[in-house]
Amino acid sequence: MDPRHLLDLDRAHVWHPYAPMPGTVDPYVVESASGVRLRLAQPVAGRDELVDGMSSWWAAIHGYGHPVLDEAVRAQLGRMSHVMFGGLTHEPAVRLAARLVEITPEPLQHVFLGDSGSVAVEVAMKMCLQYWVSVGRPAKRRLLTWRGGYHGDTFHPMSVCDPEGGMHALWGGVLPHQVFAEEPPGGYDAPLDGAYAAHLAELIERHAGELAAVIVEPVVQGAGGMRFHSPAYLRLLRELCDRHDVLLVFDEIATGFGRTGELFAADHARVSPDVMCLGKALTGGYLTMAATLCTSRIADGISRGEVPVLAHGPTFMGNPLAAAVANASIDLLLGQDWQVEVKRIETGLRAGLADAASVPGVHDVRVLGAIGVVQLDHPVDMRAATAAAAAEGVWLRPFRDLIYTMPPYVTDDTDLGRITAAVRAAAAAG
Repeated sequence: MDPRHLLDLDRAHVWHPYAPMPGTVDPYVVESASGVRLRLAQPVAGRDELVDGMSSWWAAIHGYGHPVLDEAVRAQLGRMSHVMFGGLTHEPAVRLAARLVEITPEPLQHVFLGDSGSVAVEVAMKMCLQYWVSVGRPAKRRLLTWRGGYHGDTFHPMSVCDPEGGMHALWGGVLPHQVFAEEPPGGYDAPLDGAYAAHLAELIERHAGELAAVIVEPVVQGAGGMRFHSPAYLRLLRELCDRHDVLLVFDEIATGFGRTGELFAADHARVSPDVMCLGKALTGGYLTMAATLCTSRIADGISRGEVPVLAHGPTFMGNPLAAAVANASIDLLLGQDWQVEVKRIETGLRAGLADAASVPGVHDVRVLGAIGVVQLDHPVDMRAATAAAAAEGVWLRPFRDLIYTMPPYVTDDTDLGRITAAVRAAAAAG
């Protein structure tokens, strides 16, 4: 299709994420992708291809067209692309569940396979609420989280996103009213703040009788603001939840599979939640799939309840194609020294973004694992920032006051230099 005709049809009919309808800014038309490069159907700023600095919203950790992942999809396609999961099972899904139990923190033992991150969080919240109903404590039906978080765009996950600074303030009068602590202070290396610890302790103690769970993004708050916090707060939450009989949920959809420098962000604190949500990089960015893991305490409690089942069943639950490529992606990641690669990217991001702090309008620069963030002191001019990055040969997707990158782990040092140059250019333009 002619790119101009394609864009006409796109503008008329396609509703893009976080965009008006019809769109006011034409998206770039991607013709194909390979390695870390997106090939464009028509040049942008004189560029026929762009280095992907976003890993397609943090999922494509191995880049595009990886031969191992391609072969996993082809091999599974020759057997079956899909079969319903109700009353049936198959090797790819069973093997994936067993693998996830093996690599996630103890005592997570049971895996519910969903089809998106938001669904994983919905299922996690439903698990926690149903657990307390099943054990005879139905008053425990609220959740506590800290401000600055983001957990998805469906209704219950929206209720634990930041109620004022986030994207979902429009729905404040419709969503369940949850309990919010202030944002965790400091960065990753900051010491535990005594006053903030007391604030968390007081809130959890005061609401313990009505709290089903505490849910947080461990170490890195993603789309809510790309903030980092000390793992010490995760240890504190584990202690407080145990003390007051409240479940603990870690949303690792963005942080799982090595992005922060540990396989899971919970590993920074050496603690385990009662429920963990996974997604994004689970399939290496090939197909949509997510997982919600829980402990035997939760599974047994629900199974002994008046309604002894978790009444949730996505049509494409346990999809064999997605499960097969997820298995291949996990094997590919763990079969190499991924920590060395993520550390190399972290070193490159620190070096390449160091000068960004001197750019006028930049408020903060922070790096953790394969995450680099430049925060402005004002909302970013998204169109100007995106165009400036494209002129450097890089695809970035700024939002709010942030210009950030989460590159694929296969990004070499030369392309990493391009990415950091593009972030600096976008900060200056945005």
